[in-house]
Amino acid sequence: MSRATAVDAVPVHVGEGSDALGSRLLRALAASSALRAARADECAVLVWLAAADADSRASRGESALVGLHDALRGCAGVRHVVLVSSAMVYGAWANNPVPLTEDALLRPDVGFPYARQLGTAEQMVDEWRTAAAGRSVTVLRPAITMAAGGTGRLAGALAAGLGQRMGEADPPAQFLHLDDLVSAVMLATERRLDGIYNVAPDGWIAGERVRALAGGVPRLKLPDRLNEVVNSLRWRFQRGPIPPGLSSYTRWPWLVANDKLREQGWLPTVTNEQAYVEGTEAKWWTMVSPKRRQEIALVGVGALLLVLITVVVRAVRRRRM
Repeated sequence: MSRATAVDAVPVHVGEGSDALGSRLLRALAASSALRAARADECAVLVWLAAADADSRASRGESALVGLHDALRGCAGVRHVVLVSSAMVYGAWANNPVPLTEDALLRPDVGFPYARQLGTAEQMVDEWRTAAAGRSVTVLRPAITMAAGGTGRLAGALAAGLGQRMGEADPPAQFLHLDDLVSAVMLATERRLDGIYNVAPDGWIAGERVRALAGGVPRLKLPDRLNEVVNSLRWRFQRGPIPPGLSSYTRWPWLVANDKLREQGWLPTVTNEQAYVEGTEAKWWTMVSPKRRQEIALVGVGALLLVLITVVVRAVRRRRM
């Protein structure tokens, strides 16, 4: 990049950019001839990653709104804001249209405060836009975003919960690759798109296909109440605790349409299945045939029974002695 090009490039500040998305955005800015990374006090465009730092914020008990108000006031020369929100603001409900468009009402689960806070963040940037002439805002609502080395705990919990319900039909799901989200942010920044845009791959994956990719085992039909208890225990002891209210997002569909963003020239480069496989750890299991999985499962059960029998025999012998 020449010195003249660097000087003429639009200064962009990435707020809350310490995670994987922020790192990739900064690398994309460094490679861009039209944009360049800048300090908050000299930027013309502010990119705020409200939904990108969910894991660390949740661990600290912080709100998704922390820092946003100060950033909007501190960047005196900013004329455009790109807010990375989440498709979770639509909420997951049985009567959701498939797919959801940007005109759909926001109905986040009341038991999941982070999704409601993201809705408030969207309202804050809209109020900033209308407070002075010449301002514009892009709100991006990405689907579950995954990538090798870039899948957060929240996305991982959602991916682990989808396609794993016992005795019930699994909802379809969407998985966006982190690089495709980066390209959407770059497009919104370069063209200063004004409005709300869903970010998702083309189409979605059926619930049973998600289950197959996850290497799920045959399910048992359980009563609803017992099924809920079993799922809760599985989350707590096998997957780790999940934020309150997140279970509805693994139970009902919240699929989004990407037509509006595609009309602006954005194109997804990674499919739902590819993003899911790259973003999950158990890749080897997804590549094993169903017959081979069954054989491995039987071997595992046999080994477990052998261990139990050995323990019982030893215990009986010790008692007799």
